[in-house]
Amino acid sequence: MSGLPPPPAHTHHYGPLHARNPDLEVLLTDGLGGFALSSVAGVPTRCYSGLVVSGLPPVQRSTHLVSPLEVLSVGGQTYALHTLELAPGVFEGGGLELLSGVTLRDLLPERVQMVGGVRVTRQMVSPAHAGAVVYLYTVDSREAVTLTLGGYFVDRDMHHVHVQAPELEFETEESQVLVKGQRTTRVRIHAPDAQITPLTPQPFPQRVYYRHDAARGEPDHEYTRGAALWEVAFPAGGGGVALVVQGLTDTTPDIPDPWLAYEREATRRRELAELAGQTCGVTDELVATLAVAADAYLVRRNSPAGTSVIAGYPWFADWGRDAMISLTGLTLLTGRFAEARDLLHTFLSTLRRGLIPNHFLEYGQGHEDGQGAGYNTVDGALWLAVALERYVDASTDLDFAREALPQLRELLSWHLRGTDHGIRVDPADGLLLAGEAGVQLTWMDVKIEDWVVTPRHGKPVEIQGLWTAALGAETRISEKLGEPPEYAEALSQALGSFGQFWDGEGFADVLNADGTLDVSVRPNAALALALPDTPATPAQVEAAVRQTEAELLTPLGLHTLSPRDPRYRGNYGGPQVLRDAAYHQGTVWPWPLTAYVELLLSRGEVQQARAALDGLRGHVWEAGVGHVSEVFSGDGLRPGGCAFQAWSVAELLRGHVLVSRAEQQQNFAQNSG
Repeated sequence: MSGLPPPPAHTHHYGPLHARNPDLEVLLTDGLGGFALSSVAGVPTRCYSGLVVSGLPPVQRSTHLVSPLEVLSVGGQTYALHTLELAPGVFEGGGLELLSGVTLRDLLPERVQMVGGVRVTRQMVSPAHAGAVVYLYTVDSREAVTLTLGGYFVDRDMHHVHVQAPELEFETEESQVLVKGQRTTRVRIHAPDAQITPLTPQPFPQRVYYRHDAARGEPDHEYTRGAALWEVAFPAGGGGVALVVQGLTDTTPDIPDPWLAYEREATRRRELAELAGQTCGVTDELVATLAVAADAYLVRRNSPAGTSVIAGYPWFADWGRDAMISLTGLTLLTGRFAEARDLLHTFLSTLRRGLIPNHFLEYGQGHEDGQGAGYNTVDGALWLAVALERYVDASTDLDFAREALPQLRELLSWHLRGTDHGIRVDPADGLLLAGEAGVQLTWMDVKIEDWVVTPRHGKPVEIQGLWTAALGAETRISEKLGEPPEYAEALSQALGSFGQFWDGEGFADVLNADGTLDVSVRPNAALALALPDTPATPAQVEAAVRQTEAELLTPLGLHTLSPRDPRYRGNYGGPQVLRDAAYHQGTVWPWPLTAYVELLLSRGEVQQARAALDGLRGHVWEAGVGHVSEVFSGDGLRPGGCAFQAWSVAELLRGHVLVSRAEQQQNFAQNSG
């Protein structure tokens, strides 16, 4: 066993009652799109729980293990340390009742259970690029005890469930078992302090209920194949044992020392937190936590090769729009400039007719090799221009700016002369038109069969803010490189036309193709006004802030449609068709909240900006622990969607840093005065 890892940058502890809460989920990722997911106590709560491994990073993901099997024998009594939910409120195993608590050390979970005078501590880690989950057990006991270890295994695509127990073969060796179906799972045991007795596997079917899938109207149970694999006998005093579970691929690395793997990951996480504090100039617990959380979304992509961003766990793959919006928080504020540059390069290399992929296709979406991409986004490429300028400003990397500038100009050129899906500049006013029947192009992108829920065809307001920001980025990057800008005239025309969105009382959401205004109250005007080039008078910003506060603002984000609108849907839950219908029709999203915060800061309202973020700061420990949820129900603000969402984490971090810097400036001015 290796030495102790350094103390964490941040620790969060849940007592026994809160640790039993199945809505608290913990996520470990491997940087390839694979992950390990469960409740903080270790209970599987959805079909994505357990070990998921990517066969073609970061997609083609399969599930291998739902839960370890853990049984402690002491004083002639046996106690199951694991817990599976078999039906609502019906459990197999007594692990929840034995909980002392769960501690997150830089988001690495440590579960402690006590029974019969024995204390069992379980730590977890998912080593980088290993397609594995490692369980480290430390047993403290006055007398000799036995720990039986094994697992509940599956063999499937991560999005599906077994309607009957899978047919699996178990090939056993002294300290290794291969679990074989269509895929192979390798289980290894390491026990330097104890005597290991291999067991002859006697696989049995085990039903598991997934409460979070039930809440989403998805198949809510499956049948796994359970098996005890080893008995580990500890002498009086106890000792340690490690279980390493890996989904085998052509490049699966070995993990010869699981304790060293944990130490290295713990050290890496502390260094990530410290680097973020040094880079952004804010060294508090939230920055430390979100810097580690941010790392979960940065993944290595095989084709096209490079860094990418998983939009959300557990079910999203990598999306271009999400990646570009998230880039600032995930990489620039955390000091990860090499990843930022590589991320930009990944998407610049995929430019097609001036557009970047809305999303790369997951395995099974018409491309059985997991390749291919959809280009149905008007804002993805424009957010790339914003992200590129932010990267150049933060890194002063003029070499990359010089390399990327021709591609930025090509991107703008396609928009001026017209590209796919009706995306083109209207020569009459220089604003950007977008949309065609049956296609959803903005971030409000739900489509239910042939129904585009929020089409927003014409000239959406935030698209004009992004268009002028992209044109402005070309101007400023050109000037940094000593080159004459090529799109100054286009920028001037677009800026002069933005006033068409003002109806005298507020900014419209869409300027329709027929010249009429869609005055739906949505967060898109705030998104536009927070961008660097969007023209607005102080009185107009005041009106936008007041309307946002009156109709959209909640403690956890902004409604996507005013509750005063008759189309408002306040419930986000149930089957997918109901969730999708509400997705952008009133559901609360946290990521646009930072745009509202920027508007407050532009008016010097620092205290109000801090107050706006307080709810999300607390939410970090309420669902996907250490992270921020994708959405919240419009009524009741219950977390929904992915419990771990890239742009939610990134934009909370960016908003928090912006407010913290403003507070620092305020304090400095007061102390100087």
